Amino acid sequence: MFSDKCWTNSRTRRHNRAMLLASLFFSSLMATPAVLAGNIGAIEITGGEVTVRFDDFVASASTLLLPAPDRIALDISGAQAGHSPQGAGLVRTVRQGQQGPDTARVVLDLDQPALVSNARFAADGRSLSFKLQPVSADEFQRASRSPRIELQPPAQFRAKPPEKRYSVTVPIGKPKPAVGLPRIEGPNNPRLPLVVIDAGHGGHDPGAISPHSGKREKDITLGIARAIRDDLIASGRVRVALTRSDDRYLVLEERYGIARRLKADLFISVHADAAENQQASGASIYTLSEVASDREAARLAARENKANIINGVDLGAHSNDVSSILLDLTQRETMNVASDFARLLQREASDDVKFRTTAHRFASFVVLKAPDTPSVLFETGFISNEGDSEFLASAAGQKKLARGVRDAVQIHFARQIAAIN
Repeated sequence: MFSDKCWTNSRTRRHNRAMLLASLFFSSLMATPAVLAGNIGAIEITGGEVTVRFDDFVASASTLLLPAPDRIALDISGAQAGHSPQGAGLVRTVRQGQQGPDTARVVLDLDQPALVSNARFAADGRSLSFKLQPVSADEFQRASRSPRIELQPPAQFRAKPPEKRYSVTVPIGKPKPAVGLPRIEGPNNPRLPLVVIDAGHGGHDPGAISPHSGKREKDITLGIARAIRDDLIASGRVRVALTRSDDRYLVLEERYGIARRLKADLFISVHADAAENQQASGASIYTLSEVASDREAARLAARENKANIINGVDLGAHSNDVSSILLDLTQRETMNVASDFARLLQREASDDVKFRTTAHRFASFVVLKAPDTPSVLFETGFISNEGDSEFLASAAGQKKLARGVRDAVQIHFARQIAAIN
């Protein structure tokens, strides 16, 4: 049986842990590394052959030799970097990063000079393989002055190359602070945890539209949000609020702002993905990347005048550096809790919901940037895929999604109880 007191204490103690961490870091002002996410699913090194696998189509690839120290760089257009394996054979270490928003770079640090040979994409475009041919240091040096080796997947399995991006900045002002707070539903017990469900899009913003049925993302997400609310209320263990319960428009800051003003213990934003490739399918769960957190922490500290940002703690009593660390550490603690819930949600829902190969992803979504509310963005499937679209729009599909969220929420808070007892 769950304890109401434990539900409440879990949030308080999580905040206290962040404050304790802040006191330990005041003198060091240390920065932590960024986390990137991507769709390079795996890199396999067997003997003298390297295979890079993708969870979706990519546009092209090129290889480049870099001498002193000897390295092979592989630039993949239309990809995001993933996790690097241990080195093997001629490869001492493997590193990955982003050359740009749409280009991942894989760097192979070599134990001895080697050239790339027999490079080719698989027939389905989902992997790229090449052999490493040992050569002398002089031969590697000469080859490094040669042009890149350019490669493309088969035309029918090739992602559209990244297009030039344009942006237009229009001053629209800040969200009105007077936006009304939604009704909190469920047990009339303020000590129970509060979950805020955000149905993406709404009003004049329809979101993505299914090319098969004409269904609009804003309608599908509202149906899923209501189904999640109903299942959570039926559990009797949490309270629930919807950022919108009808077809209205909210700016992004208002969505997570509602969760913060309600002092929510968990925020779940519901969306449906879309892609030009109509074969793409499966759900994914996004949490905030640390790079975005660092920048947002600085902006929040400046914008809010360092006053009462984190659970009533007056940041104005500290220096700029200390205030930034207070905000940053609280948000990192929040991000860790969100990542734990994302993994739990995938596990609990996977029996009824198809997930993408790399389901847990990281991005700088505005709705995830509340510094003191664990937040996830649940892309429930691809509205551009006929099968996913039918599943997401159906009562049966929405019920399955809601059941997975309900089970994950219950286990999430039960774990917090266990951690403090």
